[in-house]
Amino acid sequence: MMIASAKPRKQRKYRYNAPLHIRSHFVNAHLSDELSKKHKKRSMTVRAGDKIKIMRGQFRGKEGLVKEVDLKNCVVFVEGITRQKVNGQDTFVPLQPSKLMIISLKDEAKRGKVN
Repeated sequence: MMIASAKPRKQRKYRYNAPLHIRSHFVNAHLSDELSKKHKKRSMTVRAGDKIKIMRGQFRGKEGLVKEVDLKNCVVFVEGITRQKVNGQDTFVPLQPSKLMIISLKDEAKRGKVN
């Protein structure tokens, strides 16, 4: 679905009010070179169970499995990427999908269909 206006205010409103089936398109991440050549795509939707590599930020270079994808906030939580809260608990760090690269897919057979 495409919005007609290019105004930043309307773009933000569109993203904020988008239903969940549209928000799933907002959590796409780049594919690694091997996956990109295999699937003939540059990016895919991040799903729980995919192995990813963090490309930007404090945790750059680390790899892990996707624990959860939060469509409401358009963020991804990765196993092993945690931060300690003031009370001592560990909590997952929310990561933007645009800063990630998918290294391997969980369900390669299901997602690899090229029409």
